[in-house]
Amino acid sequence: MVTLSLRLTSKAGKPELLRLNRGVMKEKALPVQRWQRLGKMARLAGGVAGGMLAEGFKQWSRGHRPSLRELLLTPGNAERVAERLSEMRGAAMKLGQILSMDTGDLLPEPLAEILGQLRSEASTLPLKQTQATLKAVYGDQWADRFKQFEMTPFAAASIGQVHRAVTHDDQEIVIKLQYPGVVDSIDADIENMATLLRWSGLVPDGIDLAPILEDAKAQLHDEADYLQEAAHLTRFRDALQHDARFLLPRVIPELSYREALAMTFVPGVAIETLADHPQQVRDTVMTSLIELLLMELFELRWMQTDPNFANYRYDESSGRTVLLDFGATRSFKAKFVNDYRSLAKAAIAGHRGRMLGAAERLGYAIGDSDGPYRDLIIDVFKLALEPLSQPGLYDFGTSDMPARMMALSHRVTDHADFWQVPPADAIYFHRKIGGLFMLAHRLKARVPVYDLFQAVIR
Repeated sequence: MVTLSLRLTSKAGKPELLRLNRGVMKEKALPVQRWQRLGKMARLAGGVAGGMLAEGFKQWSRGHRPSLRELLLTPGNAERVAERLSEMRGAAMKLGQILSMDTGDLLPEPLAEILGQLRSEASTLPLKQTQATLKAVYGDQWADRFKQFEMTPFAAASIGQVHRAVTHDDQEIVIKLQYPGVVDSIDADIENMATLLRWSGLVPDGIDLAPILEDAKAQLHDEADYLQEAAHLTRFRDALQHDARFLLPRVIPELSYREALAMTFVPGVAIETLADHPQQVRDTVMTSLIELLLMELFELRWMQTDPNFANYRYDESSGRTVLLDFGATRSFKAKFVNDYRSLAKAAIAGHRGRMLGAAERLGYAIGDSDGPYRDLIIDVFKLALEPLSQPGLYDFGTSDMPARMMALSHRVTDHADFWQVPPADAIYFHRKIGGLFMLAHRLKARVPVYDLFQAVIR
């Protein structure tokens, strides 16, 4: 429940600043300087090491000789890692999110769960730090730019937090405010995080993190440019302007900067609440989102790649799906799109030879020509593309595909000598597919995926 805890009203004609207590979000000061963030990472490593010693002593006293991994993956250490990375926000938290989604099937299950916790909301900035950040973006008299401004953010993520405001012409807007020091800390945060993971031994030796790390750096630098995100949002609005199924905010250029993005406020409820709606509503919404996914890849060759549920909302009054957050937008080369089309068509036809050829052209490591790893990888692709291969309605609610995929992934880990990080474009595309599958499963939606794909490839 939202309650007013502090109300600051300046002289007549001046803006109204509201300090709200929403009862769910934690405030934590953000370490901005490089040495501060390095110190946080060092204290995290020290805390993990201390937790290992304590757990080791406890188990040794009971006559058990635990392995290093057992000592590392304790509930206390899990909570410690998730909490510290959430406090740091920025690239450290973002990398944790990326690793949990991109290599989650190959990481130890407890570590994947730790990193998966980072997909939830981050801590928010304290009031003093929020005010300093607004002053740095909008100037000393920043409050005069607004008629009303809610100092308490209603959402927070790895790179920034979101505030509601009202303009002088009574327009309801939101301000996406970037955390201070995010851009300057990206490269160092990622390297420090990678060092911690390697030191811990939690990442298997066979996994080369370098391609993920380099692409994560580039992606985060792009996401930290809010003017670029504004351009992505505008482009999506233009592409979908005649599609009555979707609702997108509009950029407010005069209040938007590299570190702050101003947009019109778009009402809506959390997309997960559709689980309580009639089957037809759930089916319609998920059909539109999967159709949009196919359009992004095969027609636009340009995709919003962040499948976080918070990026989708539902406008009850109009029945439209609200699309938010276009920071993680990626373009795809024609070759990737064509090769992926070939892979999908071969999977539908059950032609393993053509699937192998398409997978190789995409840049996947598929092992020796006569080895079991090659067959295993093709089985993974075939399973992942299963919804495209079944005519009629695909019932995501009853599908056991996630369990079958997990079983196959465990078999992949037995071939660590062959496994390599997938091509970057495939990583981001599969992240989007996986996110939509999870949403469709949550909503128990039934979608004619086969028909939608056939309409695209004709």
